[in-house]
This record gives sequence, C-alpha cells and structure tokens, in this order.
Amino acid sequence: MANESRPCPCDIGDKLDYGGRGQEVQVEHIKAYVCKPPASTDKAVIVIHDIFGWELPNTRYIADMLATNGYIATCPDFFVGQEGWKPSNDWATFDDWLKTRSAGKIDKEIDVILKYLKEQCGAKKIGVVGFCWGGAAVQHLMLKNPHLQAGVSIYGVIKFFADTSSLLHPTFFIFAEKDDFIPLQQVAVLEEKLKQNCKVDYEVKIYPGQTHGFVHRKREDINPQDKPYIEEGRKDMINWLNKYL
Repeated sequence: MANESRPCPCDIGDKLDYGGRGQEVQVEHIKAYVCKPPASTDKAVIVIHDIFGWELPNTRYIADMLATNGYIATCPDFFVGQEGWKPSNDWATFDDWLKTRSAGKIDKEIDVILKYLKEQCGAKKIGVVGFCWGGAAVQHLMLKNPHLQAGVSIYGVIKFFADTSSLLHPTFFIFAEKDDFIPLQQVAVLEEKLKQNCKVDYEVKIYPGQTHGFVHRKREDINPQDKPYIEEGRKDMINWLNKYL
C-alpha cells in the first residue's frame, strides 16, 4: 500500500456544494436517494457510494446526472445507518472502521433495492456504478449477481479476483494513472486475468495524469488540464450503460 498513514486517498478533491434534485426514501431497512428522469423509463442504475457514504453531495450529483441521461438512479445507504468516513477521522483507525463495512457483503441490500426498482419503479434493465469502496462492490456484484445487466467500477480497489475473473455481465473499469492506492501493476494483472478467463464484454481504461477520485471528487474548475478527463470518465460511464442497458 502506497501510504500506510492514509490507506485511502479519497479525501483528494472537494466536497461539492450541491443540494440534489432527487428525494430520500425508506426501502425496507435501507434509506436511499432516488432521482427519476423527466420521461418514464424501464432502465435504472444503482449508484454505490465511496467511503464517505450515501449523503456525499458529489455522489448524488452523479446520480442526478444519470437521471438527466434517462435512468432511474438510486444511491442507497450501503453502510445501513453506520457513519461514513470523515476526513477528520484518524487514518490509523481506518482498517478497523472498514471491518464493519465490507464491499463484498452488500448482497442483502442489493436484493432489497432490486426488488424496489422492479416493483415500485417499473425497472426491467438495471446496471450499477460505484466509486472507490463502491467500485470494489461493483466488481463483487459483476462476479456474483445474476440480476444485473452491466456495471462500471470507478477506481475500485481490486480485491475480488483472487478466485475468479469470470464476469457475469459487461463491466467497464475506470482507473487513474496516478492513483496512489491502486498501482498500475495491479491493473495490468487484472487485465491479464480478464483476457484469459472473461466471456463477456469488458474494458479497462486508464486516464492519464489523473488521481484517485477524479471522476466524482475533483472540481472541474480547479485544474483546467483535468477537466477533459473528468468529462471523459463521466461520458464513458454513461456510454457503457447506454450500450448494455
């Protein structure tokens, strides 16, 4: 790990000052943010938050962007009432904090949200996107869950491919060239495994000069040279969903 004192660089970037266009709902035991497009649709996207939790304005901004592009978008609280990480927390406690929030143990919550989207929102084709912690969760779901149609893993820590690399659904992987947390060597190993074993469409893309969090945690007006890559990452995410949903 590149930085033992700060095991996740998710505090790079800014918390957007953004209110959100959707609404919060209670779905069985989970709270969720939901934003619907102007026209009715049977396509939905589950947005899986990073370590900062479901209320982070940046993640809701992405959900609203997906709704603007014609999807029912929902960002559930996959920490189920537990607090999200705060930048002021002591990074020395991060590993203990993470033990009660496993990206590979969200199946119960996903089933609840899938039921809600199908029965109450009329969704028939459902994809998933996730950032950081949520990006790892997307990898887990693309390997295990038969009820989704496509996924986009955005700087998700590569952790679920030890046993299998047989993805069930088309998956797009977004990585940053200068991500201190996900070395490019790990990305190369993942690509090789997918090349050997994967039977569905996939793409692994590395964005030059970018750092962890660039798609949703960087403000576009801070560094003009980053703006094209931020916009490209978001456009690639939407294009992948459009193609497979």
